[in-house]
Amino acid sequence: MQTLDHPDHPIAVLLVDDHKTMLWGLSKLIDGEQPRMKVVGTASCCDEAVATAQSLAPDVIVLDLDLDGHSALDILPQLLTNEGSRVMVLTAEKEQRTLDLAVLYGARGVVGKDASAQQLLDAIERVFRGELCVDAQTMGRVFCELTSARKPPKADPEAARQATLTHKEREIIRVVVTGCGASNKALAERVFVTEHTLRNHLCAIYQKLGVTNRLELYIYATKHQLDALAA
Repeated sequence: MQTLDHPDHPIAVLLVDDHKTMLWGLSKLIDGEQPRMKVVGTASCCDEAVATAQSLAPDVIVLDLDLDGHSALDILPQLLTNEGSRVMVLTAEKEQRTLDLAVLYGARGVVGKDASAQQLLDAIERVFRGELCVDAQTMGRVFCELTSARKPPKADPEAARQATLTHKEREIIRVVVTGCGASNKALAERVFVTEHTLRNHLCAIYQKLGVTNRLELYIYATKHQLDALAA
């Protein structure tokens, strides 16, 4: 029988990231740790992640929060329907509220993509063993929110919308606001994407924020100070 201290099989890891190079590198790193842990599956989008997690029931799911322009926060509870699985977020996201929400939604660890290979491997094992792998500041904020005796504030629909924005989308909002009417081509060059990719990002942003064009986005972003959040 497997125990947390002495597992009788490798820690089964599911990798969820929309970058093939990242998936390849993580797979090589983790499989190099056998028999301690091994990769049992990969996924690159939200639907695939949910289906694969339910099919494989991995011990640890290493999850990127930005999946092809969609926030993985939306699927995090679904990834945890199997009681044996734990989620560890591996992300470049810096927005504190988004990271806090990941923990509130059930993630047991939050690790930056700038972490060392050893830090990542140690975090996977800690999460598998049932530990929380979250920095003290994040844990403090989450603890205060969970234990607050105040009546929960009325849900803010705008905050909920904004929480679904990815780091790249907030960067694009910032250049739209500061671009002073610059062309899509000029904006694309500033965020190092193609003009086609920029238009795709803008469409996703419009849908998330309930606006229809760059002018409405500019008005919305300045009203809610999204340009400052993205800086």
